[in-house]
Amino acid sequence: MKVGIDSYCYHRQFGEVYPGQTAAESPLSFEKFMFSLEAMGIDGVSLESCFIPKFDAAYLAGVKSHLDSLGMDRVYAWGHPDGLEGGKNEAAYAEMVEHMAHARAIGAKVMRVVGSSLRFRSEPHGPQLEKLTRMFSDAAALAGQAGLQLALENHIDYNSDEILQLLRDVNSPHLGVNFDSGNFLRFLDDPVEAMRKLAPHVLATHIKDLRPVKGVPTDAWHFFSCVPTGDGLIQNEELARILSQSGYTGFLAVEIDFLHPDYAGREDWAVRESLRALKAIASKF
Repeated sequence: MKVGIDSYCYHRQFGEVYPGQTAAESPLSFEKFMFSLEAMGIDGVSLESCFIPKFDAAYLAGVKSHLDSLGMDRVYAWGHPDGLEGGKNEAAYAEMVEHMAHARAIGAKVMRVVGSSLRFRSEPHGPQLEKLTRMFSDAAALAGQAGLQLALENHIDYNSDEILQLLRDVNSPHLGVNFDSGNFLRFLDDPVEAMRKLAPHVLATHIKDLRPVKGVPTDAWHFFSCVPTGDGLIQNEELARILSQSGYTGFLAVEIDFLHPDYAGREDWAVRESLRALKAIASKF
């Protein structure tokens, strides 16, 4: 099984600083990040479109050429932070469709997409899922024409049963899942049970490990914070086992979002430790 990272691990260095975090002492450019990939010893990368500085043909061709030279698998990630806003944002839908061409330009065959987010979690899910079924049915048809598969991420918005129902309602080989292990835990949906349901549909991953933070508000975002793989609550080896048994051919992508206060400012170290642990897991399958 292959191992990689999602560029969101370095959101703070790219300039997206959460409340309660400090700005990075050494900002990171997209280009510098790209040239750091070879030294990581990884098989794949998921590139968050929100951190790609330009989308002209020549620039994206350069991104593709660099990844090709490294022999690296790739996922193009669209939708941060709120995606289609539970089916309410038609402008976001148009943007998502536009980004399919960018995904193909960098040589990606899988494009991560986002239907909603924690921001819309408390609103009724039925109407959201009905709208998203329409949107993703149309988008999947367009993705097929573009030679892409769309991978819907659980973005602390829907549980595994709701996502499975959405996939069944759309019923297209061009729509699957970007399985985010931490976001299921934040939804209080057992990641292992979720993987058992969704593994045949998984096209990409975000592998997080999470640990509670004492003395903070008990919302899902702050309470369950990211730690290096193996230091938290998530049974990532079991997730990898289920994926392997289902015939998954993608990579396990480390993702760090809200880093636990015990590791504040140590993204590089947390990524290295996570990659080391994931490589040990991947070697078993």
